[in-house]
Amino acid sequence: MPNKAYLEITNVCNLSCSFCHGTSRPPRFITEEEFTAAAKRLRPFADYLYFHLMGEPLLHPSLGRFFEIAADLGFKVILTTNGTLLKVREAVLLSAPALHKVSISLHCYEVNSMGKSLDEYLGDCFDFCEKAADRGIYAVMRLWNIGGEDKLNQTILGAMHHRFDGQWEERYSGYRLAHRIFLEWGNRFDWPDINGEYKGDAHSCYGLRNQIGVLCDGTVVPCCLDAEGAIPLGNIFDADIQEILAAPRAINLKRSLENRRVCEELCRRCGYGMDNFK
Repeated sequence: MPNKAYLEITNVCNLSCSFCHGTSRPPRFITEEEFTAAAKRLRPFADYLYFHLMGEPLLHPSLGRFFEIAADLGFKVILTTNGTLLKVREAVLLSAPALHKVSISLHCYEVNSMGKSLDEYLGDCFDFCEKAADRGIYAVMRLWNIGGEDKLNQTILGAMHHRFDGQWEERYSGYRLAHRIFLEWGNRFDWPDINGEYKGDAHSCYGLRNQIGVLCDGTVVPCCLDAEGAIPLGNIFDADIQEILAAPRAINLKRSLENRRVCEELCRRCGYGMDNFK
């Protein structure tokens, strides 16, 4: 049974990062009615609700209301942000009863013109992390750019050491910098693309095993890496999730992942599956 559901509340972003797949789908913000319907249908399948797949979730004007709905349904909410709007949306985030974790992609600074200095950007991110931790929210800062555009990493690490000057505890994916505050490393990742390089079919992944995704138009996809909806399994605004996951395409894909003979073309072009489920 999936334990994580990615509910994309918008596919719009205020940045353009070279490492991000982006999307050619029409720009869209999910409505409160749509969010409520989708969240209710996802609840039996997931305890953790992610407010993203593509897009910058802090752009959504109804963000606070979405947190309230998620809390009423008993979800723990996780979101990923580029960090540029943390100061602007701080009050909404810190008062959200359902917010469990915020991941901040610090590597976005190097590939964008921010309109603010690196010190200002990092200061806003560090301030938020400390305030979030005090509220019981986990804060994870990411540098998922190793082997890519990573020239600023040492400068960023220096600023982190200055701000979080206690004993860092090494973890499998990075460091614990302070109570509920973490740094995660990661290699530059190439998103799967239906027209991309063939990687192979003898692998598996978490798709339909412990996660599903819902694009902002309601399209259900098997995982958080299907940026364009290349594997549409149904629409959550039109059908219950049980019905969607019981349809032949979903069943065949799940079986192919379990048997390590993936049947979908997008999955055959996914480096994540090849790197992590060989």
